[in-house]
Amino acid sequence: MSMAENRVVKVAIVGGGIAGLALAAGLVKKPHIDVHVYESVPAYKDIGAGLALHLNAIKAMALIGPEVKEAYFDKALSMGDENQEMVTEVILGQGPHKGQLVAELGRAKGRKTVSRADLLDGFLALIPRERISFGKKLVSINETSSGRHDVHLTFQDGTEATADCLLGADGIHSVTRSYLLGPAHPATSPKNHDGWQIYRTMVSTEEARKQINPKWTTSVPIFLGPRGHINCIPLNKNTRLSAGLAVRGAVSSAEDARAPPLDPALYSDYSEEAQQIVCMVAKDTSASWTAADHDHAPFYARGAVAMFGDAAHASMPFAGNGAAQALEDAAVLDCLFTYVKEPCYIPRALLAFDEVRRPRSQAVVELARKFGRVYAYAEDGMHEDPARMEEFFGEMAAFTNEFDVKGQNEAAVKAFMRVNGVDGVHGVGKGHLKN
Repeated sequence: MSMAENRVVKVAIVGGGIAGLALAAGLVKKPHIDVHVYESVPAYKDIGAGLALHLNAIKAMALIGPEVKEAYFDKALSMGDENQEMVTEVILGQGPHKGQLVAELGRAKGRKTVSRADLLDGFLALIPRERISFGKKLVSINETSSGRHDVHLTFQDGTEATADCLLGADGIHSVTRSYLLGPAHPATSPKNHDGWQIYRTMVSTEEARKQINPKWTTSVPIFLGPRGHINCIPLNKNTRLSAGLAVRGAVSSAEDARAPPLDPALYSDYSEEAQQIVCMVAKDTSASWTAADHDHAPFYARGAVAMFGDAAHASMPFAGNGAAQALEDAAVLDCLFTYVKEPCYIPRALLAFDEVRRPRSQAVVELARKFGRVYAYAEDGMHEDPARMEEFFGEMAAFTNEFDVKGQNEAAVKAFMRVNGVDGVHGVGKGHLKN
């Protein structure tokens, strides 16, 4: 094998969702990385709720590359003028303080909303067609060491692939997560501790304007209350609207998707605007789904295998930062693999990724759970004190939205370099990462 061949690092990304495609868009630009994405579905479908990405997500995309950020901007609907700061409005929908604004989340100039399908389409255009394979559902992982370490992948269709490194972004039911933690580990399977059900509908914007306040077809509100919180997200260049109601305690577990039909009569004490949205959702709940997240994994990486995105830290959708955390993962991994010039550097890079990303991403999982309880008026009487709610949301929004994403990348590189006291990649191959 020539020196040139030896220095090409083969990276397999399993999962062509937001995390996987964003990372691939960065790695394809590195001449020393041979990256290939394996996506389980034969073709992307227009599924999933809309996204209103926060500032940390926009920063993460920009760090991967300006073209990644532009792909998002090109596909998304602007919520206002490019220089106007836009936010998600959190409003009390029930109770004595009904109608009061208690938070403005995700503040960013030129903020936009986008459907998951449109965002994937934008990212996919950045990746050469020969670098992605569809219809490749991963069923098993094996590692061997014969001269050099190899990760062997077997897919449901009987085909196989080999790489120096596996980065699993294969979603909440991740095969990579099961391989790393073990199928019997308590954190492997998805959880729904609070029994959340998301009743959701997709309607044309024209039809929505006939049924609800037109304001909520061009901006993102969240109306809070004890029997569910309600939100709307405009999609597809403001031609469609995703509207939903998230109900705590509607199902008994993550495995039990049986929820009772949505009854608008239960929301008669909510604000009129909230009731209008509930009635619209109740007419067609075919886009509904049962929410789930992950309990904390003790690690995200082992050897040459790592998990990221929802595979590592699936969260409830209530903090609006799940996709942003996946993009932060991708930004850190993209940055670290700049220095992975040979396969022997892979375990150190993945340990650095784990060290930097696991605490923050798991904190966001906990935060999303708490947001859900606050939205449902189930968190220590907070709904009775709007000022206290405002303080809570302000502090938590700063934690997610105003985070130093570039500094996180720099911290990951420092962790990668921290090998036997040597401040440079040339010492990496011979040492071990200090704790």
